[in-house]
Amino acid sequence: MRRFYAVRGGAGDVAEPDVNAKPQDNLYLAVNSEWLSKAEIPADRTSTGVNSELDIKIENRVMKDFADIAAGKEKMPEIKDFDKAIALYKIAKNFEKRDAEEAHPIQNDLQKLLSLTDFADFGKKAKDLYMGPYILPFVYGVDADMKNTNVNVLYFGGPSTFLPDTTTYKTDDAKKLLDILQDQSINLLMMAGIGKTEAREYVENALAFDAKVAKVVKSTEEWADDAAIYNPVSYDEFIAKFKSFDMAQFLDDILPEKQKRVIVMEPRFLDHAEKLINAENFDEIKGWMLVKYINSVAKYLSQKFREAAFPFNQAITGAPEMPSQIKQAYRIANSAFDEVVGIFYGKKYFGEKAKHDVEDMIHNMLKVYEERINHNTWLSDETKKKAIVKLNALVLKIGYPEKIEKIFDLLQVDPEKSLYENEAAMDKVRTEYELEKLTKPVDRSVWLMPGNLNNACYDPQRNDLTFPAGILQKPFYDINQSRGANYGGIGATIGHEVSHAFDNNGAKFDENGNMNNWWTKQDFTEFNKRVGQMIDIFDGLQYGPAKINGKQVVSENIADLAGLACAVQAGKNDGADLKDLFENYARSWMEKQRPEAIKTEVQTDVHAPQPTRVNIPVQCQDEFYDAFGVKKDDGMWLDPEDRIVIW
Repeated sequence: MRRFYAVRGGAGDVAEPDVNAKPQDNLYLAVNSEWLSKAEIPADRTSTGVNSELDIKIENRVMKDFADIAAGKEKMPEIKDFDKAIALYKIAKNFEKRDAEEAHPIQNDLQKLLSLTDFADFGKKAKDLYMGPYILPFVYGVDADMKNTNVNVLYFGGPSTFLPDTTTYKTDDAKKLLDILQDQSINLLMMAGIGKTEAREYVENALAFDAKVAKVVKSTEEWADDAAIYNPVSYDEFIAKFKSFDMAQFLDDILPEKQKRVIVMEPRFLDHAEKLINAENFDEIKGWMLVKYINSVAKYLSQKFREAAFPFNQAITGAPEMPSQIKQAYRIANSAFDEVVGIFYGKKYFGEKAKHDVEDMIHNMLKVYEERINHNTWLSDETKKKAIVKLNALVLKIGYPEKIEKIFDLLQVDPEKSLYENEAAMDKVRTEYELEKLTKPVDRSVWLMPGNLNNACYDPQRNDLTFPAGILQKPFYDINQSRGANYGGIGATIGHEVSHAFDNNGAKFDENGNMNNWWTKQDFTEFNKRVGQMIDIFDGLQYGPAKINGKQVVSENIADLAGLACAVQAGKNDGADLKDLFENYARSWMEKQRPEAIKTEVQTDVHAPQPTRVNIPVQCQDEFYDAFGVKKDDGMWLDPEDRIVIW
């Protein structure tokens, strides 16, 4: 039965500053209102705050490095493949050449789509299209088998929708957004040389196909359930789902070896695949591929193309301006060679002393987590033992990787070719590399995040934690700031990522990353009851123009709650000032967003908006009430029986 909490998230509205707010009524506003009342969002961004300011700091650092190295003011660093990133950067920033080329670089590839005559022709050319810079109406990927993480297997899913999420189609904004996309796509196709009548027909067909896709692919809420991705189907059973499209021939053409089975990520899409991918829908499929193509490649062309492709993004995010040309050039190079750039960043800006200090904090947090599991009142001894086995098996990845993944050796940059031609060639190499993984064992040393990223993650299939150098700086971490502040910042982040090993998704994976329910039935029932409490306390919470979907964000909220609880315990053990801890925790989520960006985030993100991630986890910590003297009539008060404890 749903509980109704007195004041979920404190008194007041975290989207609106209140400089008179007290920590006892609203911790987030008490800590951040002065900043919120003065903060201005940069014109080319959708938000500003601690994380975006850190992102800007990292980006500005490396952008300057790129500019100096490209100009010969700094020598090329001795990092393998870094010269390719600089070469791509030089091509991308040469807007004189890009503007002169106009739509010329894409003409050959565009013609391949335009020349498709019928569904049979599409089937014959499907392999070349898939290996090229195109998006087909189905998706394949290669990753570790979720029940045997030593081997790679083939995954299948549906395409992405034009709007941010399937739920967006049910909002009042849907028609306005689709109209903007329609006008933008017609304009882009005409700029590429297609007549207005023909362009309009292609786009109308594309929108008709997208509407059908939106009814059968997964929503963000559905994607939030990791275990639901794993639906093994025998090869023959899978192939039998396709009557019109020769999927058997297609897979023979693209795969290095025949598969015994396919892991279906979207069973509903597979059941509807024949109704979507058939001769009757050919015109719609062709139009859809053209619209996907022209909108995805416009960013690699001239400034006019960049500007023409901006309105839809602007409508979704609310950003008044697009990034500058030099910023785009850097981002293109950083995106293509992210791991290489991350190693450069980590070596230059992240020291060994800090790395050892962070390692110590992580080990402290892991000890606290072990203590909390041992003292847990609702888990059986059997499940506790297995939880500690999983905890002790966690692999730590801190700062940046020591070796570069092979894909970056394979990528090549040709200064004589256009930016688009280089990107298209690299896309083909990435696709080939991905499929070739089917013949190789899983490489557990691969990092999911580059060193210059301000983020962190837990990978359930590798049972590892990644903390890039980018996040290991103020306000999250500074070797010179108070221990309390560090525990409230990076300590809570460490606890958050560890907690993902035991959230509603991580609880389904064992110490080797295999999907294997290691809980007793009774323990899992009790756990799910507590998960339900987390869903309820966030569900329908108003933030600006949107309401939060508690089920969609529950995994991240469980991790926030448990991460903060562990940081508080570790801080207490270390004699930290808990006021410092809670205040820096509130500071670390400080953010101001555009209303359009809030709507899109709430529809598409498995994380709740940052300001909403402060007060509820804090309200569930008894130590907060002691540290700030919170009383029953204060806004931050939750009755003890309403305070959720999971780990």
